[in-house]
Amino acid sequence: MTVAIDRATGKRRGDRAPRPGPVRRLKHAYQKHWYAYAMILPVVVVLGVIVLYPLAYGLYLTLTDADSLNSARTIGVNEIEATYKFIGLDNYAEILWGETAYERFWSKFLWTIFWTAACVTLHYGIGLGLALLLNQKLRGRTLYRLILILPWAVPTFVTVFGWRFMLADAGIINSGLDFLGLPTPLWLEDTFWQRFAAIMVNTWCGVPFMMVSLLGGLQSIDASLYEAAEMDGANAWQRFRHVTLPGLRSVSSTVVLLGVIWTFNQFAIIFLLFGNTAPDAQILVTWAYQLGFGQQPREFAESAAYGMLLLAVLVVFTSFYRRWLNRNDQQLAI
Repeated sequence: MTVAIDRATGKRRGDRAPRPGPVRRLKHAYQKHWYAYAMILPVVVVLGVIVLYPLAYGLYLTLTDADSLNSARTIGVNEIEATYKFIGLDNYAEILWGETAYERFWSKFLWTIFWTAACVTLHYGIGLGLALLLNQKLRGRTLYRLILILPWAVPTFVTVFGWRFMLADAGIINSGLDFLGLPTPLWLEDTFWQRFAAIMVNTWCGVPFMMVSLLGGLQSIDASLYEAAEMDGANAWQRFRHVTLPGLRSVSSTVVLLGVIWTFNQFAIIFLLFGNTAPDAQILVTWAYQLGFGQQPREFAESAAYGMLLLAVLVVFTSFYRRWLNRNDQQLAI
């Protein structure tokens, strides 16, 4: 075998040059892309101030015993310094394995999982059904779309307060049930009906987003695929299963992931519907708020620990969810 050697350098042709060090690579990248770095710098600073700093500070608080009695505060002209101390992972151990772990965490965790699964399932199922109807050629289709999107367009607090008035003991819902001779549930007092009402209100608020997203996905599916399936003798269910659902795969995976994250952290509906009057209907995020701001003394460290546990659950779920989607995509590609 013949090896060509460069007489000027004494190196064999085809040899790779040694890889520059990290400092030199960083310097080269800065010289080449300095304008892009300058453009994204404001975004990085804003994210650092709004997201990264509170996250880091919250993580630090979880390792202390900070509450409203030992934190730094100002009373009149007197400034009281913080006296809380570092306790390591004791907050997490108390939340997960303490004597009151089931009542204060696990019961609410299980209810949060059920709440999220039920709401997202209803969001997707009802949203897909409405999207399929609105994708048909109907007279007044634009008006129907406008009416169905109103619950999403109206501010959440307006919607929830409206439902709160309707679900009251003398509200229109119980009045209607009483007129029909049916039982009138204690929507805002009994634990079962509180949870049922929370899922119902969240479904009302969340279906329009799912409907609009899936309707956009339906309109992006090539009509020739339906024509080919129909020519092959496929019935309506077979066209839905083998054309519609695969065509909605990318949209569905995204909206379901967003739905899970939003519903798992859905603070407004539970808080505005019940406030502090329904301890057994509180999900983890509202319970964390109750610990940190809705009681005395306010448990800042424990509330922050709940927040970190919420973040960890969502990160783990998102990781497994994306892996599951990628594995299914690879199986379909084979």
